[in-house]
Amino acid sequence: MFQKTSLTTIIVGVFIVYVLHTCWVMYGIVYTKPCERPQSDTCISPYLAGKPRLQLSIYTSIQPNAEGGHSLIHKEEDFNVHTKFERLINVSLPKKTRRNGTLYAIVFLHQAGVLPWQDPRQVHLVTQLTTYMLPKPPEVSLIKGQDEHLHQEQRSAGGAGEQDRPVSHWRSRLTLNIVAEDFLFDREALPSDVHRYMRVFNSGKKMVYLPLLFIDELSNRVKDLMEINSSTAEMPLTVSYDTIALGKLRFWIHMQDAVYSLQQFGFTEKDADEIKGIFVDTNLYFLALTFFVAAFHLLFDFLAFKNDISFWKHKKSMVGMSSKAVLWRCFSTIVIFLYLLDEQTSLLVLIPAGVGSLIEVWKVKKAFKIYIVWKGVAPEFQFGKSDESERRTEEYDSLAMKYLSYLLYPLCVGGAVYALVFVKYKSWYSWLINSLVNGVYAFGFLFMLPQLFVNYKLKSVAHLPWKAFMYKAFNTFIDDVFAFIITMPTSHRLACFRDDAVFIIYLYQRWLYPVDRTRVNEYGVSYDEEPKRKLHKD
Repeated sequence: MFQKTSLTTIIVGVFIVYVLHTCWVMYGIVYTKPCERPQSDTCISPYLAGKPRLQLSIYTSIQPNAEGGHSLIHKEEDFNVHTKFERLINVSLPKKTRRNGTLYAIVFLHQAGVLPWQDPRQVHLVTQLTTYMLPKPPEVSLIKGQDEHLHQEQRSAGGAGEQDRPVSHWRSRLTLNIVAEDFLFDREALPSDVHRYMRVFNSGKKMVYLPLLFIDELSNRVKDLMEINSSTAEMPLTVSYDTIALGKLRFWIHMQDAVYSLQQFGFTEKDADEIKGIFVDTNLYFLALTFFVAAFHLLFDFLAFKNDISFWKHKKSMVGMSSKAVLWRCFSTIVIFLYLLDEQTSLLVLIPAGVGSLIEVWKVKKAFKIYIVWKGVAPEFQFGKSDESERRTEEYDSLAMKYLSYLLYPLCVGGAVYALVFVKYKSWYSWLINSLVNGVYAFGFLFMLPQLFVNYKLKSVAHLPWKAFMYKAFNTFIDDVFAFIITMPTSHRLACFRDDAVFIIYLYQRWLYPVDRTRVNEYGVSYDEEPKRKLHKD
């Protein structure tokens, strides 16, 4: 009859379909079909093909429109769309902006020597030069108390709750792009993403589109933001211009829309900055690599979690398993999750870390045979008993931990004292989390060694969840690549390479102690009997 399809096969199949569909969608974004008959009425010609004399003018206004009060801050009179430039200008701030208000920039591209409002063929875009974000708390030395008096003065001057509410920040970069290529659009196949940036007029029997002006919002990074206060009279603004290919323009439009949607769903400016870094700090080839890396990372995360849960769900004996290593892994996973949460790192790393923490807590319950019995409204914790084989494993485990403690505890305490005296942190909580996570990252691999020691004493690795190990190893290798693409703490990057070395030792032990497939496991079934039993059921 029909063979039963596993959940893993279904997930992998859905993953392959998703990747192929995404590649097709990306191709449709990057490639735009040109008009095949240039002389037909369906073609839309570029206005820049006539090489008109243009001027670039930038105004500021407290209103998001081209009408009303505005101030000219910069202009390029002999503007050449093919020549890139970068200008540093100082912008005067209105009183309303200095009082936690907003300021907009209105960018015009119009005929040279004519005011923008007098040119019927001008194009313009509006963008914010300010954004709201929580101010960065001052970092102080927890022992020496440096800058503490300054922090108190700032709080008394600005109010007790100033650090708890968003304040206006200045975006110090304004990046402009124009599509300079003479591309003929087909009116019947005009991309919807380009349509909203396009203005068209009739020139005789032909349709002509004005220059495609684009403001790159992805270049506005958190590191470039400057806090605005009431005493700030002016702020620096770097205006940069460069041409952009049509395919990249369409891709950038979609990415900006995606970031804007995330912000509407509650993502903060710093959350969005993590995503912007993926697109701005890398080229298009790296972006393609980022997509595949992220997709495989999520796939292997799911498969590792699935196989790990399946292994521990049916595990009834801790023979050959280091219970202290399980307990440490639970503790270290929770510490790493809290650290990544405190650092506000990418959600692509944060969510799997949170799920992994919950799984590790459940594994501790299974490893120590903890049972929760409810007596009335109060829970009571009960522990199961260990057999002779499990007690022998615990002896090896305790012996390994005894040797490790001579090295581990002094190093961790010394690192925490050093951080307390010489490093500045935002709070005691940050110091505690950073000290714990530095101990986990720097010396955490030592807690993987008791399992290696138990394997060595028992001369066996049959008790380990090798499928989950393999998926976690693949994920670690992916993390090695991914750590250099997205923003991650340096210690988290080093931990990826550390886990690679430990896994290689596990592989060596698997080769050194091959699994006896005729031996009966803890469930009373051998590897050779299990296929026969399945065949008998079919």
